[in-house]
Amino acid sequence: MNKRIYLSATLGTTAALLLGFIIAASCTNTQAKATKPNFVYKDAPRSGVVAKIGSEEISEEALIGADKLDFFELKKQEYTMKMERLNKMIVDKLIGAEAKKAGMSQEDFISKKVIGKEIKIPDAEYKKFVADKHIPETQINPQIKERINSYLQSMKRQELTQAYVGKLTKDAPVEIYFNKPKLQIPVEVGNAPVSGKADAPITVIEFSDFQCPFCARAADTVTELRKKYGEKVRVAFKHFPLPMHQEAKPVSEASMCVNEQSSDKFWKFHDLAFKNQSKLDTASLESYAKQSGADIAKYSECIKAKKYADLVSKDLEYGEKIGVKSTPTFFVNGQLVSGAVPMETFAEIIEDELGQRK
Repeated sequence: MNKRIYLSATLGTTAALLLGFIIAASCTNTQAKATKPNFVYKDAPRSGVVAKIGSEEISEEALIGADKLDFFELKKQEYTMKMERLNKMIVDKLIGAEAKKAGMSQEDFISKKVIGKEIKIPDAEYKKFVADKHIPETQINPQIKERINSYLQSMKRQELTQAYVGKLTKDAPVEIYFNKPKLQIPVEVGNAPVSGKADAPITVIEFSDFQCPFCARAADTVTELRKKYGEKVRVAFKHFPLPMHQEAKPVSEASMCVNEQSSDKFWKFHDLAFKNQSKLDTASLESYAKQSGADIAKYSECIKAKKYADLVSKDLEYGEKIGVKSTPTFFVNGQLVSGAVPMETFAEIIEDELGQRK
């Protein structure tokens, strides 16, 4: 995942000398003790208050400030770790009990009773994995192929084990007393190119970079998402060209010059640009605009005037304001989804949102 890079100042000669002085001073008996803030840990006077400085109470929202997306990611990681450990405990306890009844070790029980036979990965499934992960065929040697097959076999083994646990818990569900973290951030569509109806129950807003390889993968997922959910989903595209990608901003500006002629043409240009990331020069962009059905005279006039340079910059500023730090970043009805995640991640949120509207 690409990140915005912020460089801290390097330690200069003066700072190094100062550091040496501090180290030397620490060896003397005359050094004064370093003072620290005086903390006392107490129960909060009310919900939402996390600290008190002088007479001012500090809310959790104020403490987190602009870093709410970072804190949310930490909560998601904690939730994921808890669920992974819980799933392992479920397998150990429930399948372990079944194995004990059968007089077998848990490992033998899973291999013989749950899996049943050797797992073989069909060639079509292997090829799909390679294509989905964008692994160049030229880089695949026998060892890499074996690793891929081993991985797919382990995933299939896990699926079969989970299916077996599903049967065991059908009439006796596992009760969970911690909640999946959820962060709702109001994000404005604004002047972004849009695919789908304005009254669609699901709005997906993407912050993306045309030169980002992870965004190219995400573009395929978005296409799949639009096909699967049709009129239930509206997709909006926000520009977030990263500074290390010199061609990203010109492509964003070019895409908006196409968008002003029609949103359908924008999405055609969008797909062509992402499928041809190695060719994003001026001539290639004009070719993609032409293939998208744009009027080239109007397009060229728009490009020359740099008509959408300010809009692209404002998209970037807006993304930074709401906490976007990498591409691609999505907001599904305001819920954060970071990175080129699989379709299943979107589907889980979308199905939940659609279920709430029934």
